[in-house]
Amino acid sequence: MTAVHHRYATVRGQRIFYREAGDAGAPAIVLLHGFPTSSFMFRNLIPVLAQRYHVIAPDHLGFGFSDAPAATEFDYTFDALSDLTKGLLRQLGVDRYALYVQDYGAPIGWRLAVAEPGSITAIVTQSGNGYDDGFVESFWKTVWDYQREQTPETEGAIRTALSLDATKWQYLTGVPDETLVSPDTWHHDFQLISRPGNDEIQLKLFRDYATNSPQYPALHAYFRETQPPLLAVWGKGDAIFGPAGAEAFGRDLPDAEIHLLEGGHFLLESALDEAAGLITGFLDRRLAR
Repeated sequence: MTAVHHRYATVRGQRIFYREAGDAGAPAIVLLHGFPTSSFMFRNLIPVLAQRYHVIAPDHLGFGFSDAPAATEFDYTFDALSDLTKGLLRQLGVDRYALYVQDYGAPIGWRLAVAEPGSITAIVTQSGNGYDDGFVESFWKTVWDYQREQTPETEGAIRTALSLDATKWQYLTGVPDETLVSPDTWHHDFQLISRPGNDEIQLKLFRDYATNSPQYPALHAYFRETQPPLLAVWGKGDAIFGPAGAEAFGRDLPDAEIHLLEGGHFLLESALDEAAGLITGFLDRRLAR
């Protein structure tokens, strides 16, 4: 049985929780989770990757078991979350690593890659957009309305994304066999984002998500100039980031490996074996010792 360690590190005064597994001398891969979950989403993938790689999966500030200072005490932005991730990796002595990004993990990972392109050995993106393609309007319209104008109406609408039903919807939508997804997932996430004050943290990040698209041109330039190995493994039924978001990577990365699997936004819950096979095969080819 693979040993997975559950650890904390203090980074810039904030206590960050992270899962770590595998040989510290092996090539590193950093797993960056999305909303509304935490490194919990990688709990089944980590032991698979750890057989060959040094795996690090942090909880972003405000998520999971990391600190969650009030939104009045910490400026929750994707820039700030990226800086904390960078600080954690430096503290752990990890300066070369592959990235696995999903949802919110993508804009955090993209900032790391653009700032320090020489650190990135490969990229796995699973419903982690890097282009304006693939944003499913029926989901994102509520977010965009709230970003443009914060009114009681737009805030009330976006707050529905913090409900148990909305969290469950993220896990089940697009999954051919819903019985494969454990209810533990959405109940776990909902309990953590329902902590007192966490709603204001999430509202701040919904607003700050508007800063990500303007940074895409720099990301695309990074892709074109450095041609990092990239695997996009995506749920065909993702109702948040549609398949066009995966296919877009091929524009700047002609050698990108793009796979659309049966599943939804949290693909690892229902298609773990298939996704893990693609991920380990990709990393084995690209990161052979």
